[in-house]
Amino acid sequence: MEPDGEILARPIMSFSENNVDGVIYMTAGNIKTTHAFTTRFGGVSSGAFESLNLGLNLGDSPDNVKKNYELVSEALKISPGSFVRSNQVHGTDIRVVTRADCCAPNAFGPPALCPLSPPPRAADGLVTRDRCVALTIFTADCVPILLHDPVRSVIGAVHAGWRGTAADIAGAAVRKMAGEFSCRPADITAAVGPAISVCCYDTDSDVADALRAALGDSAEYCIAPRSNKYMINLKEANRILLVKAGLRSIFVSDECTSCQSGKYWSHRRTKGVRGSQAAIIALERIQ
Repeated sequence: MEPDGEILARPIMSFSENNVDGVIYMTAGNIKTTHAFTTRFGGVSSGAFESLNLGLNLGDSPDNVKKNYELVSEALKISPGSFVRSNQVHGTDIRVVTRADCCAPNAFGPPALCPLSPPPRAADGLVTRDRCVALTIFTADCVPILLHDPVRSVIGAVHAGWRGTAADIAGAAVRKMAGEFSCRPADITAAVGPAISVCCYDTDSDVADALRAALGDSAEYCIAPRSNKYMINLKEANRILLVKAGLRSIFVSDECTSCQSGKYWSHRRTKGVRGSQAAIIALERIQ
């Protein structure tokens, strides 16, 4: 079968590195609202969490995590109380959130020390049209995806591990934006951020089989057999799923969190002893 030319079109990789008072983060050229893919640089954490750890339940000092959020807030010019997070479980649930889901001002740390209203619920995708909300998802090899519909003023943030990718969580987020807020997929722009890349992500056949079930013939452009393993391109798989969902503007980062473990945390590279970077998006600067 001949491959779909639109699906196989070369992905655009137009990301910029930003440095605001030492807080270093990446932005995508097609997302025209406040957003960031954070790196390890610019925070106050130490040891395995050095330095801009934004993970809330990994063992870092709550005071350090709180300060790191304050630094990110200052860099992005958003309120420290605007962040909305969720309990990521490698599922496919997409939550619609509002200002009521935001963290209390200056309250960060492990769940017991981070009073939220309501407490974080399980979800691997968040969408909103509330201008007082900064959607926040966490990664350390999995694929972060930020979505923006500038016509309807709607945003989304998605955490896509291999299970979520195979279950088409990216497409589910697009459909949620369409169903809840009447977004047209063609109006939505997407940025697929830094994640483990095909160079470093070797798996057994279960991952390859799951992607083949999700993508059909297109899966072969995301899978490279190597001995008794498979090298998997999760970023490309999510790009294809976004194309299938109707998106036209999709930027894909070429940075690998495992290759560049000095800049990003990699769960695989550190065997789980690590902090987390975040992908953050808000509809406007909301300081």
